Amino acid sequence: MTALAATGLHAGYGDIEVLRGVSITARTGAVTAIVGANGAGKSTLMRVLAGLLPVSRGRLELDGADITKLPPHARVARGVVLVPEGRLIFPDLSVHENLILGSVTPHAQGVRDETLAQVYAMFPRLAERRSQAGGTLSGGEQQMLALGRGLMARPGVLLLDEPTLGLAPAIAKDIFRIVPRLRDAGLAVIIAEQDLRRTLRIADFAYVLENGTVVSSGKGKDLENDPDVQRAYLGLSGH
Repeated sequence: MTALAATGLHAGYGDIEVLRGVSITARTGAVTAIVGANGAGKSTLMRVLAGLLPVSRGRLELDGADITKLPPHARVARGVVLVPEGRLIFPDLSVHENLILGSVTPHAQGVRDETLAQVYAMFPRLAERRSQAGGTLSGGEQQMLALGRGLMARPGVLLLDEPTLGLAPAIAKDIFRIVPRLRDAGLAVIIAEQDLRRTLRIADFAYVLENGTVVSSGKGKDLENDPDVQRAYLGLSGH
């Protein structure tokens, strides 16, 4: 079932157009990857999907309803939640307080304790550090906290913007293990990542962005084995 559908999106910053007619579809219970080189427009697209950046042209639908002009808080209320690049946790608040702040909608508040138990079960390290200030956590732990805070909102569509950026390889591997579990729990996960190979391996479907346009799309495993994608993004010969 289609959860989020973007058609012909144009967006940018001031007079600079970054996205040029981007169309993507994300399905419930699937991982949809947005991949490409640095500067391809991945984070801009995620900001547009979250409502942080307006659309100059195009249409965005959630479960068939037009949300193109909805502000961010209204999208969160409808289940579209962004885990931003750079994590942006509250450093002076405890892990527990950061997580509680994620349950902002009435729906999320009603099942807050249940969700909190699920998040602590998924991230035992957060449970161990629940009273610790967020700013004292390692980079990997802060990424787990940001992801956990996003899950506290009980999303239907979870947007992950560069979740492994700047993380140690072992921690990045943990993130790539967790994402399929979110899909299996029934979420529509949209992940924007520079680590193209590992992202394509967990993606049910993927879109390759280049200069703000979709230049290729298909099943993750098919794109990983595509000679053109290998040459352009994986540094391989394609043989």
